[in-house]
Order: sequence, then structure tokens, then C-alpha cells
Amino acid sequence: MINLIPFVKRKPMVAVIRLQGMIAASSSPGRLNDASLAPLIEAAFQRGKPKAVALVINSPGGSPVQSALIAARIRRLAEKHKVPVHAFVEDVAASGGYWLATAGDEIHADANSILGSIGVISAGFGLQDFIARYGVERRVYTSGESKSQLDPFRPENPEDVARLRGLMDQIHGNFIEQVKARRGARLNGENLFTGEFWVGTRAVELGLADAIGHLVPVMQERFGDKVRFRQYGLRRPFLSRLGLGLAHEAVALAEERALYARFGI
Repeated sequence: MINLIPFVKRKPMVAVIRLQGMIAASSSPGRLNDASLAPLIEAAFQRGKPKAVALVINSPGGSPVQSALIAARIRRLAEKHKVPVHAFVEDVAASGGYWLATAGDEIHADANSILGSIGVISAGFGLQDFIARYGVERRVYTSGESKSQLDPFRPENPEDVARLRGLMDQIHGNFIEQVKARRGARLNGENLFTGEFWVGTRAVELGLADAIGHLVPVMQERFGDKVRFRQYGLRRPFLSRLGLGLAHEAVALAEERALYARFGI
């Protein structure tokens, strides 16, 4: 109602987008992807003329494509609406989670946050001995010599592995370009792109983050004690809130916990 009254000065507002969870194209509950986040990100920049957009990040990473799409959308809207973006790292912003953090003009972290892991990983299983032990014969018919690559039920083919490493190196190179383009001269250290990760205080020293700081006090310092916060985040599906689809959620949760466990949390 106050917005309809002329000459009444509105309190400054910061739009807060919560980016928590694994980054993946799937529609599993809690997954971060461009399709599900697009309406929230668009609204955060357009609704109520925010003084800034704050990204609250807690993600161990995931899909490099979805990470790039989300970060690119944030940057397009930031430049279009001339709104600064601040990233605030909670427990972890690693791998794709750190890619999201680079969408911020400034990156803030807790002293104990985990940041980095600028690399690419691919993992799987080799089950050829297992099926042989139980007398299972693998039958695959293809048209095209490269159609069946990295089959877990067959011995590794060195050519397939080399091809996969080539793809991963290209993605890694794109990740490095993103970090250098967004962090620029602030980067201060060697071996930043080996996949290693660091706690918040060390990340600040290395230029991967700008300062130790938390959402509310930092935004109050920038925009005054009366700053308002408008929250945006993914909601759990209705059936999920009723407790349905528990088996699907359990698998998704186990996958996410395995990613977080790589960083000791």
C-alpha cells in the first residue's frame, strides 16, 4: 500500500535468491537448473526495483551446462537492469557451485565455507568381471563404430578414455575462462585450477572470494539498517510435501549427499 502513496520514501530492498542443492537438468526435488530457476531469477531482478540481488549459495556442483546457463542468465539480467549481484557462500560453493558464485560482482563467504574445486570429474563402474563370473553375456548391436563407448560391461577401450579426457579438458578450459573473466586481476595464486578446494579465509587470500561476510550484515552495511529482503527459492513439489515419491527422493538425496561428502560436509 505504501507504494501507492506519493512522496513516501520506500526502504531499500535486496532480492535474495537461494541456490541450494545439486546442479542437474533432472526434475528431481531440490535440483538446480536453468528451467526451474528462470522464473525466480527473472522476478528477482524485475520485481520491486531491488538495490541489489544476493545469491545465497550452498551447492557441491553438478552439471557444467546448467551451471553455465544459470550464471549467464544472472549476468544478462544484472547488466540489463543495472543491478549489482552479491554472492554469499554458506557451507560450500564447489565445482559448479563455484561457477554460480562467479555470477556475483562480489563473492562473500564464511570463514569455514568451502570454495573452489575448479575442475571436471567423470566417474563410473567396470562390471565386465562381475557379469562374467555369473555367466552373463553382454550383447550390443550398433551402427557406427563409436556408438557404444565406455560400456561398463566391457573392458575399457583406451581410445574411448582418451576421447572422454579430451571432452573433459575442453569443459575444464571453459570453466577456467569463466573464472578468469569474472575474477580477473583479483586472482592471486598458482594451482587454482587443479580441482583443489579451500576454506573461506584461504579463498579470500587466493582471490576466489572478496571478503568474509554474511548476507544481512553486509547488505545492511551497504544499504542501511532498514534494508528489506525479498526471498526467492525453489519450492518442494506438492506430492513431495505430502510424503509421496519418497523412494525417488531418497535416491536423489543419496546422490546429493555423496557429492557433499567429497568436501567433508
